[in-house]
Amino acid sequence: MVTVAVNFSPHRTGKTSPAGRSNGDTTGGPSRTGIVDLAEELRVLKRERNAVILAHNYQVPQLQDIADFVGDSLGLSYQAAQTEADTILFCGVHFMAETAKIINPSKRVILPDLEAGCSLSESCPPDKLAEFLRKHADKNYYVIAYINCSAGVKALSDVICTSGNAEKIVKAAPAARNILFVPDQNLGAWVMERTGRKMDLWQGNCYVHVEFTARSISRIRQEYPDAPVVAHPECTYAVRMLADEVCSTEKMVSFCKNSPAPAIIVVTEAGMLHRLGKEIPGKIFIPGPTENCFCGECRYMKMNTLEKAVNALSKMQPEIVLSESIRKRAEVPILRMLELSR
Repeated sequence: MVTVAVNFSPHRTGKTSPAGRSNGDTTGGPSRTGIVDLAEELRVLKRERNAVILAHNYQVPQLQDIADFVGDSLGLSYQAAQTEADTILFCGVHFMAETAKIINPSKRVILPDLEAGCSLSESCPPDKLAEFLRKHADKNYYVIAYINCSAGVKALSDVICTSGNAEKIVKAAPAARNILFVPDQNLGAWVMERTGRKMDLWQGNCYVHVEFTARSISRIRQEYPDAPVVAHPECTYAVRMLADEVCSTEKMVSFCKNSPAPAIIVVTEAGMLHRLGKEIPGKIFIPGPTENCFCGECRYMKMNTLEKAVNALSKMQPEIVLSESIRKRAEVPILRMLELSR
């Protein structure tokens, strides 16, 4: 394998959190009245701009609640493509808004906070990947890129995958080609375990998911022995081994719906619990703790707020702009993924 370096308690989502505050509230944030006013202002702007509002599963509750669609990045991008909207307000991180633009070139894509990045995407800069591929041209790599990467990395890839279809995409890879899987080493390792297909892994990770440890998850399992654990494949091997189910965020919803357990430990970014609580109100969702806090929150995902969303749609910026050459090249491996996923 090539190494490329470059005091907790459960809660019902939507109720009081372990930190003693309502989920999504922040000290000094807008009052309830202010939130209602901002939400109404955003609805008015949405009509005026003929916009669709998309919110990733990890966004703050107020954005999830006002969004037209809540889900993972690829699913949201395709939801946007099916609407008559001229503008996409993408409440997520930068690479997600880029993906929406790649798929919807004729629409304007607005991101509430342009600084909302991603440690996983940033671990694999396009220039570093291009340099690596040049140095190892003899390997004739078939590059499989997890969708959590920049448009520049997508443009250098042969095919894109999501955490939900990664296994199928890897199985479909040409048998005679060496595979380079970028940028998430943990997802890549999990797929190798599932498929038996050898791959070289780019050494990138999501800083939130690697903060979950075997020790922290073992402790919560001991506290709630009857609660199954569902974990995202971006978690480390040690955490995945403790989980009853390892799956994408979208598959977490179906797992939690179908599980007979009244309480479930959810090991992924904490924003997911809001959606689970809304769609499955009869169950208790326990956030998987890290060594440092009751749950894992992504500082980048939480950069987007209701106020920033209003400002962005009002000013129609920051807007995601891609060169057409990059966009077209990045679209090819996404379309290939869709063909292979049928």
